[in-house]
Amino acid sequence: MELSTVTDAFDRVAKRQKLSSSKYQEVVDQVGHEIEQAVAKIEAINDSLSAVDLKSILTELKLKLNAIGPLQQLEGLQKECNINLGRYPKLLEKSFNPDISKAYRNVDLDFHIVNQIVASHFFRQGLFDVGDCLIHEAEDPEVIAIRSHFLEMYQIREALKVKNLEPALNWITANREKLKQNGSTLELKLHRLQFAEIIRKGTKADALSYARTYLAPFASLHMNEFQKLVVCIIWVGKLDSCPHAELMAPTHWEEFTEEITQQFCSLVGQSYQSPLSVVIAAGVEGLPTLLKLANVMAAKRQEWRAMKQLPVPLELGKEFQFHSLFVCPVSRDQGSDENPPMQMPCLHVLCKQSIMKLSKSSSRTFKCPYCPAEVSAAQCRQLYF
Repeated sequence: MELSTVTDAFDRVAKRQKLSSSKYQEVVDQVGHEIEQAVAKIEAINDSLSAVDLKSILTELKLKLNAIGPLQQLEGLQKECNINLGRYPKLLEKSFNPDISKAYRNVDLDFHIVNQIVASHFFRQGLFDVGDCLIHEAEDPEVIAIRSHFLEMYQIREALKVKNLEPALNWITANREKLKQNGSTLELKLHRLQFAEIIRKGTKADALSYARTYLAPFASLHMNEFQKLVVCIIWVGKLDSCPHAELMAPTHWEEFTEEITQQFCSLVGQSYQSPLSVVIAAGVEGLPTLLKLANVMAAKRQEWRAMKQLPVPLELGKEFQFHSLFVCPVSRDQGSDENPPMQMPCLHVLCKQSIMKLSKSSSRTFKCPYCPAEVSAAQCRQLYF
């Protein structure tokens, strides 16, 4: 969704409001200064102050305040603010369609899956009370099975925030074989983090003892990194000068937290990202195209909800692409179970319907659209993605 216009308008409003606020304060300070000076004059004269002197001081104050014109200045500033604020809602109304109901169609949802997606999202955020409430009200006890996994993950993440590696180490130790099968180096990275803390706060003897006990077992497979870590022992107390100081960088804690979260979700059969967050983000990105399509189709008195395929491409970012897709280079149709991709003997690939059209329903051979090869429908083989 293109939001630059709305963002720029918001920035202008915010800038104007900030400028007006500083101007307000400036005007108030000017008025306050003149009043304070008048009060000081009155106090300096004390008992000898006559009615004439008092009147002259107040008259002078009035003239100065009139010269400043605080009311006029404040009204002018407020008027400029109101103009900018008045334009912004109109731009929002123009940029966003408040009625998005025409951009979706009714789908028979599996409410058990919906409950699981929403509850797991709350569990991922550490909102276990909210997730439990949802499960209780939905009367869907099966969803509770995923709670224990996310509770353990949440406890690990919370411990890492205060640089407590024990829960993470316990989980890695319990799942060491599975992690090895996945080619994970989490255990080494965990010990590297602990080693870095010792380098920063401990002694050379402590660091050397830890390296011998916990890092040495990884030396055969990770010799280069092991050697760099051992060299860091020499630089205890002067780590800024260490040639391998990047291994001690605090950012490794954040990277480790994300990696262990990803590995944890993988082992328990859950996606790394919250499905609810992904669905909402994809919907927000695709919504403008769908709203525009709905308006165009409505103007033509056609109904797009009944279509099996959208008549326009719905471009989403790569972060929303989870499965390989095949689009026929001849018909531009996306592959499906009814119209699967078919590989010809020349290794070029077309969809089944295109091959049927070119071969006149398998009644004759045809020339490949991309090379001189002569092909028959019987020679084509279905591909599976």
